[in-house]
Amino acid sequence: MRILLWHVHGSWTTAFVRGPHTYVVPVTPDRGPDGLGRARTFDWPDSVVEVPPERLRDQDIDVVILQRPHELALVDRWLGRRPPLVHLEHNAPHGSSPGVPDTPHPAADIPGVTLVHVTHFNRLMWDDRGTPTTVIEHGIVDPGPLWTGELPHAAVVVNEPVRRGRTTGTDLLPAFAAAAPLDVFGMRTGGLAGHLGLPPDRCRSHELTQAELHEALARRRVYVHPVRWTSLGLSLLEAMHLGMPVVALATTEVTEAVPPGAGVVSNRVDVLTDAVRDFVADPALARRTGERARAAVLARYGLSRFLDDWERLLKEVTR
Repeated sequence: MRILLWHVHGSWTTAFVRGPHTYVVPVTPDRGPDGLGRARTFDWPDSVVEVPPERLRDQDIDVVILQRPHELALVDRWLGRRPPLVHLEHNAPHGSSPGVPDTPHPAADIPGVTLVHVTHFNRLMWDDRGTPTTVIEHGIVDPGPLWTGELPHAAVVVNEPVRRGRTTGTDLLPAFAAAAPLDVFGMRTGGLAGHLGLPPDRCRSHELTQAELHEALARRRVYVHPVRWTSLGLSLLEAMHLGMPVVALATTEVTEAVPPGAGVVSNRVDVLTDAVRDFVADPALARRTGERARAAVLARYGLSRFLDDWERLLKEVTR
């Protein structure tokens, strides 16, 4: 099967392209948002092939994975036809009028589309208006149990924390920095300590490749997930794969992803900061909790289950 999709979400796509198909990704000379091509910081197999838009009409595309509303117009313009369509929704609705519980999904207006959510929370919050809808939960390419916890620090992964502010829980970071030194990883994290009024020894920013990120996270004692409103951060699942104990807000899908014993999940900041202190002070506790986190995430978010779920759906929509 030849599957057309855009390089939109590098971590998710890294798992998806581990399937048995050929994955066609558009590439443009400027490698802009609609033609990013193959990933440069993720490990993708040779079955992911770059094709310029002007050559897509010559491709035998069996199914298209849409991820953004405007991609349907690109399909019409670049392919000149509509193969079976799947719209993959990565995000929870963001609350613009008419508000989260009543937000209609843009794919609901596409004839014949199948809508796929990555969490049950997302499916619950979007108004799909009768569109055929399912949930295929995340799968992770296992980086291995790399955790050493040798640094008595807390790790946070968030992109653009200054711009995204309360959405990513940036305003909560000073409370966590009071509990343990913070290492914040992600894109455009520079200047975060100054923005929060924190001394550099309490909040350091890092921008690393994916392979470097896993190794760096694994050296930190505990992973903190302060995000208020997101789908389900893949960095949380990756930290659990590494064998890290996790401390997270009990928002969106987190309570499903982190079972009891795999970390501390709460909407009380004092409970969360106390947990960070406990893990930093007790490496043995951190290790035991991280081992349970890894076992739980492998059972629910393993790569094989993810690929099997997608294989069943792809066969269904193309038969």
